Amino acid sequence: MAFRDPDAHEDVPRQVVSIGNDYPPSFELDWHSHMRGQLLYAASGVVAVSTPEGAWVAPPERAVWIPGDTPHAVRMVGAVSTRSVLIDPQTSLTLGSSCRVIGVSALLRVLLMVAAELPLEYDEDGRDGMVMKLIIAEIECAPLIPLAVPFPGHKALAAHCHRFLEKPRANETIDQWADALTMNRRRFTRLFRRETGMSFAEWRQQACLSVALQRLAAGEPVTTIALDLGYESPASFSTMFRRILGTPPSHHRGQANP
Repeated sequence: MAFRDPDAHEDVPRQVVSIGNDYPPSFELDWHSHMRGQLLYAASGVVAVSTPEGAWVAPPERAVWIPGDTPHAVRMVGAVSTRSVLIDPQTSLTLGSSCRVIGVSALLRVLLMVAAELPLEYDEDGRDGMVMKLIIAEIECAPLIPLAVPFPGHKALAAHCHRFLEKPRANETIDQWADALTMNRRRFTRLFRRETGMSFAEWRQQACLSVALQRLAAGEPVTTIALDLGYESPASFSTMFRRILGTPPSHHRGQANP
C-alpha cells in the first residue's frame, strides 16, 4: 500500500480520499489542519487528538472525526497504523462541525482497510466509488462515543483544566477547584457548565478516562492506573470504565502493540 500525506491530496478530484500511515511509538504530529474533514482511525494502536477546544482519544474500534480547517495535533500511543479518509468540505459539512469520537463497526473497519488500497483517482462510477459512498453512509450512522474532554475559553479555568489533564485525580472536588480560582461554589459550577457543556463531575470523569485509555494502551497495569487516578480501588475504576465504554479496562490493555 502507498502511504499518503494528507496535505498532499487536498486537490485530488474525488469526494473521498483514503490515506494510511504507520507511526513509531510516541510519535507526535504537530499542529496542522486540512481543508477536508478527516476520519482518523487507528487500525492498531491508540490516537490522542488535541484541538484548541478539547481532547479526544480513540482506542481500537473507535475513530475521531475532525472537521475541515480544524487545527489539531495528534499523539500516537504505542506503534500506530492509521487507515483514514479525507472528505471534501461540502460532504464533510453533513458529518458534523465539531470533533467527536465514533464507534467503528466491523463493516466500516473493513471498508477503511479496502479504501487504503485504492488508487487516488479511483473509478467513481464503479466498485471503488461504491466503497467510498458506503464509508460516508457508515460514518453518518455511527454511534457517538462519550470520549471528549472539552476545554473552556475562560483563561484561568482552561489553565486549571490543562493542569488537571497532566495529572488527573478522580477525587478532586468542586470546592478545591472553586477555591483555587477564588470563586464560590455556585459561580464555579455555572461557569464550568457554560464553558464546557458538562458538569464538573462529568468532565473530571472524561479526563480520567482519556488518560486511562492512553496508559492502558501503553501496557500499564489496571491497578496502577486506578490508584494513580485516585480511585478507591481497581474495582471502582473498572465499574466506571465498563459503564462508560461497555468493556472492562483489560480489554484495552496493551492493544497499542500490534
